[in-house]
Amino acid sequence: MTQRPLSVQLYTLREHLDTDLGAVIRRLADMGFTAVEPYRFVDYENELAAALAETGITAPTAHAKFVGLDQEEIFAAAARLGIRTVIDPRVADERWTSEESIREIAADLNRAAVVAAGHGLTVGYHNHALEIATRFDGRTALEVLAESLDDAVVIELDTYWAAVGGEDPVALVERLGGRLVALHIKDGPATDDPKDQVAVGAGVLPIRRIVEAAPSSALLVVELDDSRQEIFGAVEASRGFLVAEGLA
Repeated sequence: MTQRPLSVQLYTLREHLDTDLGAVIRRLADMGFTAVEPYRFVDYENELAAALAETGITAPTAHAKFVGLDQEEIFAAAARLGIRTVIDPRVADERWTSEESIREIAADLNRAAVVAAGHGLTVGYHNHALEIATRFDGRTALEVLAESLDDAVVIELDTYWAAVGGEDPVALVERLGGRLVALHIKDGPATDDPKDQVAVGAGVLPIRRIVEAAPSSALLVVELDDSRQEIFGAVEASRGFLVAEGLA
């Protein structure tokens, strides 16, 4: 299979970012990463822009809460940073309790897509376990959402939280198909405790099958929400596994 571009979600390294963002980006570049996925990028736009320019690393995707917020500043900053897709990482839990409410979330995302398009961007949504564990007539809430999204709105599937939510991540990747712009690739025992997460390849998730089920255009994004492992070591081991397996 064609090797895919590989990114890393900077939330993984949040404790180090607050100390020296530039040093974090340089260290990731030294590991061989060519892309990162920032979060809260409006707060450190200038510092991030300098680090990306220095290392040549790009940020094709980024996380920012924009549903229900003033979006112009967020999307303008994203465009200046060269980000192509801004992904809302979480919509409030209480909005996932009915199909009607989920359709309202989709409408919010559809409206945001129009604003984003004015900046040359697309928007997407990233799941946690709730959007998978919540079901309507056998469909996950995330799939109910997807049914009401305009074609311009994409999904970044967190494959680990899909497993925690009780879904086969391979089957879900296949069902979402071309809607997927990126996959969060992480590993562990598929429990709801983020501390249980480990380097990719050291847990129970079927990483190869997940990656091979995804569209060839889908970006792979390494993430650990938390871990008992040393975090830089876990990130480097994750990249090493994916590269050794010919997946990235």
